[in-house]
Amino acid sequence: MKKSGFFDKSDLKFVGWNVVLAGVVLALILVFLAIWLRGYTQHGQEVEVADVRGIVCEEAQPILAEQGLVLVVIDSTYSDKVPFGTIVEQDPKPNSHAKNGRAVYVTINATTKRQVAMPNLQDMSYRQAETTLLGLGLRVDSVYDYEPSTYRDLVLDVKYNGVSVQPGEKLAVGSKVRLVVGFGRGTEQVEVPSVIGLTLQDARSFLLSHRLTVGAVTYDEPEEEGVTQYVYQQIPAAGEKLLEGETVALKLSADMEKAAISAPNNEPEDDGWF
Repeated sequence: MKKSGFFDKSDLKFVGWNVVLAGVVLALILVFLAIWLRGYTQHGQEVEVADVRGIVCEEAQPILAEQGLVLVVIDSTYSDKVPFGTIVEQDPKPNSHAKNGRAVYVTINATTKRQVAMPNLQDMSYRQAETTLLGLGLRVDSVYDYEPSTYRDLVLDVKYNGVSVQPGEKLAVGSKVRLVVGFGRGTEQVEVPSVIGLTLQDARSFLLSHRLTVGAVTYDEPEEEGVTQYVYQQIPAAGEKLLEGETVALKLSADMEKAAISAPNNEPEDDGWF
């Protein structure tokens, strides 16, 4: 029998069944994938994220674990308005919804106050010094201590709780300091004290307490970190008279014996070292 076309009816039926079968298989695969993805992504299995702000991580961790969530600390900050070590931010936000096993990222407040190094403010105007200190996070007393000095309105010293703070010394952020500011030379004469054997910092503080300031400073050896140098010569010598605010020139050495030898007789050497 001769065929009437390229495909006879049996061929068309075979193709049709195959198309139907392929469609059914594809549909089953899609259903399986949908079910698998539903389980894999835990669709619909969400919890309301607890608010853990204001508590420490040790307390927050079991709260989130009970919800199937994981606590992860990603950052720390500093604020004096909230307790140290407590959580200040969290992601996801409180009362939002997250899937089981999701990480909750938190930022905590530092456990201790951040510390900053005191800059060298010597001979800086008190306005500039105040701006510098405020920028570091320190507070500046609105009341200044005034001392006689060669130049007016320049910083002579910085004090914390009444004690001089040396450059490089660290203070906690928020600490309140007071500036010692010069008001120019006075009219009264004062006796020059002996600063032989003192470090430069101690000599400066001691002279300030006598209403005098440090002038030219020279060293026998170059300054080195960790090496302490001591005053072994000063001009004017101890016992002489100066006007309030005038300066005393100093010569320093790392050799303590020089200071010990110079102590009984404070007369300067005639070697033109200033």
